[in-house]
Amino acid sequence: MNPWAAVKSRSTLALQAAILVATCSANAQTAPPKAVDQDLALLLKSHIEQADSFSDRFDAEAWLMLMDGRLKRYIKDHDQRLSMLRSIHKEATAAGVKPELVLAVIQVESHFDRFAISPVGAMGIMQIMPFWKHEIGRPEDNLINLNTNLRYGCIILKHYIDRSNGRLAEALARYNGSYGSYRYSAKVMDAWDYWR
Repeated sequence: MNPWAAVKSRSTLALQAAILVATCSANAQTAPPKAVDQDLALLLKSHIEQADSFSDRFDAEAWLMLMDGRLKRYIKDHDQRLSMLRSIHKEATAAGVKPELVLAVIQVESHFDRFAISPVGAMGIMQIMPFWKHEIGRPEDNLINLNTNLRYGCIILKHYIDRSNGRLAEALARYNGSYGSYRYSAKVMDAWDYWR
């Protein structure tokens, strides 16, 4: 079997398993601070420090090579791509979310622009609302910092997957703050096809 196909197959199976076991609750990321789910705020706070994510060198090399070629259309600098991919893999894995799904969310949210700021104030590569910093008691966190932004975004995304009992379209709509509309979810799912 082609080693890339094996990696892709393992990733797909692991993602399906993670989605099937999801079970939690939360409010939309864009909710005003007074309506923030305290469970999600505690989850963000408790996951602020995480370890590295690759289990062995082959997995790291295979995944990084495959994704590096795909990310090249967005990030031209090779070292910057690899650094970003390592960070994405680390934070996604630590939160229990498939890195390929996170790549799809980032593609739709910011087109891999670490410095993106939306008209409503969402910041960074995963477009995190600044009120989260205050909700978890970390007002000094810099949401433009790649690793910080990814950590917040991956934990929030995983929480919404859990809240939605694995219904990914619903979880993505919650992440985007567009619950009830699946336009955003469809965009992410289309992008996910590129990263899988």
